Amino acid sequence: MRTILGIDLGTSSVKGMLLDAERGIIACAATEYAVEIPAAGYAEQNPEMWWNAVLRTLGKLKEKNPPAMGSITAVGLSGQMHGLVMVDDKGKAVRPAIIWLDQRSWVQTKQIADRVSEKEMGEIFHNRVFTGYAFPSLLWVRDNEPDNYDKTASIMLPKDYIRMKLTGEIGTDASDASSSCLMDERRREWAWDIIDRFHLRREIFPDIHEAWEISGQITANCAGETGLRRGIPVVYGCGDQPAQGLGNGQIKEGDVICNIGTGGQISAYSEADRYDPKLRLQTFCHAVNRGYTVFGATLCAGMSMKWAKNQILKLDSYEQANEMAGEIAPGCTGLLYLPYLCGERTPLMNSNVSGAFWGLKLCHDRRHMVRAVMEGVVYSLKDSLQIFAENQIPASKVIASGGGANSPVWLKMQADIFELPVVTSVLSEQACLGACLVAGIGTGIFASAEDACGRFTGIEERIYEPDWKNACQYREMYAKYREVSDMISANNN
Repeated sequence: MRTILGIDLGTSSVKGMLLDAERGIIACAATEYAVEIPAAGYAEQNPEMWWNAVLRTLGKLKEKNPPAMGSITAVGLSGQMHGLVMVDDKGKAVRPAIIWLDQRSWVQTKQIADRVSEKEMGEIFHNRVFTGYAFPSLLWVRDNEPDNYDKTASIMLPKDYIRMKLTGEIGTDASDASSSCLMDERRREWAWDIIDRFHLRREIFPDIHEAWEISGQITANCAGETGLRRGIPVVYGCGDQPAQGLGNGQIKEGDVICNIGTGGQISAYSEADRYDPKLRLQTFCHAVNRGYTVFGATLCAGMSMKWAKNQILKLDSYEQANEMAGEIAPGCTGLLYLPYLCGERTPLMNSNVSGAFWGLKLCHDRRHMVRAVMEGVVYSLKDSLQIFAENQIPASKVIASGGGANSPVWLKMQADIFELPVVTSVLSEQACLGACLVAGIGTGIFASAEDACGRFTGIEERIYEPDWKNACQYREMYAKYREVSDMISANNN
């Protein structure tokens, strides 16, 4: 038996998967953790907390299937994108990681915008710089914590820290590096001219590799901590969104995925390094075939639902929330929710904008508010699909992924608002699966990305088709959503 271990380092948990290269998924496990908010607008996590969660997750997998853990022949990783990890010359984190949700670096983003033209951002980064990206976060540390900046021997993306703990090797991959806004995506190397322009130290930037390349092997020290066999090859791995795309079989033009997790994304695979000239979308390197992934991003998708459930409506479960939403007709009798709790990316690219309920009346109750949150998240994702159409990015159907794919109410809502058929994957934990597939490709277990996806990815038979009566209602509400969104954004620049 050839078993592949996939580790997905998320925002709220580490997930692990054991994949039999012939028969499919053997076992999955997860360990949750929290985001630290030490000050308003801050979002941090201790890298050692991640590693401890990895150890606990590996322990859970071993409990589920000891023989499979003993037959691991390759390890792959995926992880939350954009964030900044800084380590010293001994590989120890010099400060907590600044993750993608962080908003403290708005001053630095303005400094970058003043010195890097929008045309340059498009041609080099293929993205607009945003708070929570490694570039402005690194400038913030240099400006505000010079001692930590001086102690830094290397920077990396979050999942790279876990790979360093596994192999002792430092490096990153093109998909994650492209999410830092410090990479020249066309050349798939660091944007050295920009790095020099801002007087950043060249030596702290690790080598960039492709996701499937082997980075090293499980070390003796790691074997002692984890129980993994010494010498197992570990690939560089990739960002969680490309991994999720791969786990959904997204390896050809026209493949569109809607992911509703903590954040939300609409993504499409592209063979060429295309990008939105107005920089409302994000383009990152894909994990396979030296391709690219075009994204539209909503910062608070599932997080909006969690916030409403726990802090506003005090509901017992997501099941209760879904039941309540299902009792209310589409459009919520005019109630809108704008999910801008942490600013917003697509299309606003505005870290200062705030969320809102709009149109509240005496006739509205908790059920309307739950449904409005769900609808508002989908409206925000529809913004991305609209920009896809402007850029001639095809979308014939939508593959729903993430926690949002577990809700039939949310799935039907997506079909009606997007006006496209919505399908779901036959498997869950697509990012973990993507990490496994990348490892299998890199170690020769699978002949190609097409071979890997052909074995393990697929779509369920049930299709959520648009209801055109609902779609007409949603068109009117979406137009109102766009009007309110533009007004709120204009008042929060």
